[in-house]
Amino acid sequence: MNYKKKLIISSMGLSLMLGGCSDMNNAGTEKEIEKQTAAQQEKQMEDVYVSVQDYKGEGYELDNGKKTDKIAESNREEIDEAVKAFFQDTYKTEVKVHNVVGAADGATVFVESVGEPHFYTYAIVPIEGDKVLSDKVWSQEGQVEDAIKTGIFAMIFDQEFSALDQYVEDVVKENPVVGITQEALETVRAGGYSTPYYYVNTLDPAFDKLYNAYLKNPDLSKEEWKQTFTKNDYPSKGVIITLYLYMKEEGAKPDQKVFDKVVKDLEEMDGFPRGSYSVYLNDNLIDKTNGIGTKDNTLERSNPDYIVKE
Repeated sequence: MNYKKKLIISSMGLSLMLGGCSDMNNAGTEKEIEKQTAAQQEKQMEDVYVSVQDYKGEGYELDNGKKTDKIAESNREEIDEAVKAFFQDTYKTEVKVHNVVGAADGATVFVESVGEPHFYTYAIVPIEGDKVLSDKVWSQEGQVEDAIKTGIFAMIFDQEFSALDQYVEDVVKENPVVGITQEALETVRAGGYSTPYYYVNTLDPAFDKLYNAYLKNPDLSKEEWKQTFTKNDYPSKGVIITLYLYMKEEGAKPDQKVFDKVVKDLEEMDGFPRGSYSVYLNDNLIDKTNGIGTKDNTLERSNPDYIVKE
């Protein structure tokens, strides 16, 4: 129990002996404290959350990144060139840099592949003291590899993804929901093959052969990829496709009817990529410090109750 609450309880006990006026005064004090607390919480919400339509990645933070953020910004050109060279040398992939964010002992660099396979991911540039170690760029184990796999997956099943894209566009057109902005997708998301409405993850070892083949020949055409891999080569539980939508109007709660309709459609409609689907419907606000919109009021259908498309 905090000091203010102890003070209120003590005062209320004393008021029973002194009469009704003191009781009314203390009730007023308690209400005033409740108002102040609510105002503080609302102020904190305003400081952290913004409308998803307004969010373009500003305010994104990583742990212990304030100092390195300034160092990275002052060495941006060097970092950009080092990361581009890293992806070319390590993953045979040309990328463009969208954002650099300071983190503990380094900077996280958000990139997008040029052309196909298309994906978003990141690399890390170490910073030691005030020095950028541009010759020691690295990536977290499996992060870029999975991003490449999802990009190839989308190339192979381009017609199925076109059907999914068209469906989501219809949902947004017909209902009061939106996705994240393209700018937010580029600057703070690193979800492999992604759009403002969904992202893809591969889980099954069957996709390893796509990555290995890519390193041997990154210039394989879409038709050549389609000849090497079909939907029968991986289990439906080996791919997770996560749809995330937001209410369009600020202050609107996630709409149960819209959520149920999307879930039912995914359960019943055909022509989408084979895989396991998650669905999230958030209110209109997104946490600008981490780019996440899920909260206690988010409507969710996900692990272990995926919508499985065969």
